[in-house]
Amino acid sequence: MTAFRLAPAKINLALHVTGRRADGYHLLESLIVFARFGDRLAIEPAAADRFSVSGAYGAGIPEDDGNLVLRARNLLRRAAGTAAPPVAITLWKNLPVSSGVGGGSSDAAAALRALCRLWGFDPRDETVRGVASALGADVPMCLAARPLVARGIGHDIDVLPSFPALPVVLVNPGVSVSTPAVFSRLASRDNLPLPRLPRFDDADAVVSWLTGTRNDLEMPAGILAQGIDTARAALEAAGARFSRMSGSGATCFGIFASTDAAVWAAERIRRDRPGWFVEATHTMASGEFEDEQD
Repeated sequence: MTAFRLAPAKINLALHVTGRRADGYHLLESLIVFARFGDRLAIEPAAADRFSVSGAYGAGIPEDDGNLVLRARNLLRRAAGTAAPPVAITLWKNLPVSSGVGGGSSDAAAALRALCRLWGFDPRDETVRGVASALGADVPMCLAARPLVARGIGHDIDVLPSFPALPVVLVNPGVSVSTPAVFSRLASRDNLPLPRLPRFDDADAVVSWLTGTRNDLEMPAGILAQGIDTARAALEAAGARFSRMSGSGATCFGIFASTDAAVWAAERIRRDRPGWFVEATHTMASGEFEDEQD
């Protein structure tokens, strides 16, 4: 039995930095959605543990315990307290590395979901959620993989009961950004939280609400990495209704009026910027996420 899982791109539609704890962790409020595009994993029983990486962005990905996928395997096996059998894991890396769309964290969350399937655990179990938290602030939200608001250091999660799918284009101008370096450049760490969330009945409501929000990491990321402003300008020139950088960058997203408009925009940007990562996709609506089955 082989378990196949999508590790969807995580998109911060809005990200407000609201403070900083004494231990140095920043406090955030972020509206997050997940794309129908991302990395992919296949996990199957094996005589001995194996791990391999391929895909457009697989070069240079660590294949030892420095990889979050293997840390997820090891921590879940340890937490289970039983002899979880060996597995062979294949990761197809389709997302740029260190690009603000949660690639490594989403990979780890997808590995947890697949391993739960193979080893007979419930991914909603407190033990599994504890493993996700131990792997990093983004992993619990990637385990949920639904439209949500994350607060605090990312572990306080409210899944949104109603949120529409959005046609989007993801663009990365070919640069990676260090998240700690971005946070170190923040001019202000005590900013206003997200405004009150309305009922998001459609994309119009989402775009309208987003105009009153921010990504507080976009300015410091722009200082560290050239091309973020250019990426947003390319999205807007191609017809995006709204654009912004995701996470700590440098990937930017544009929301489009329709699937056709997003596909056309991606083709135009890809033609004009052949060295960039460009992908037209949809975000998942509330209740839409269906993990790939065996």
